[in-house]
Amino acid sequence: MTIQMAMEEKETCPAQALLKMLSGKWKPEIFRLAMDRPLRFSSLLRDIPGSNKQSLAVALKDLEGMGILEKTTIKTKPLHIEYCLTERGRFFVPVLQQLEHLG
Repeated sequence: MTIQMAMEEKETCPAQALLKMLSGKWKPEIFRLAMDRPLRFSSLLRDIPGSNKQSLAVALKDLEGMGILEKTTIKTKPLHIEYCLTERGRFFVPVLQQLEHLG
């Protein structure tokens, strides 16, 4: 069992688990945008002011590793990659919406 899995098993509150997963540069913005549509890397660079390629790549990799985003290669010309919320990511959508209403 990994440390991350052990930490998540201790989380009893979905809001607490979501806040821990979204801590980090650009993760909340990426998650929020993924709620509305599939994401492409180039569109994220445009949609998130002040972001850069390296920090976005790290955040996307982390969110994918946590099972929040799924990376899909679209094999049409030109080849491109999209990121979509997984089932686990969609589970946290109502939690984030409730947190947004509080703020």
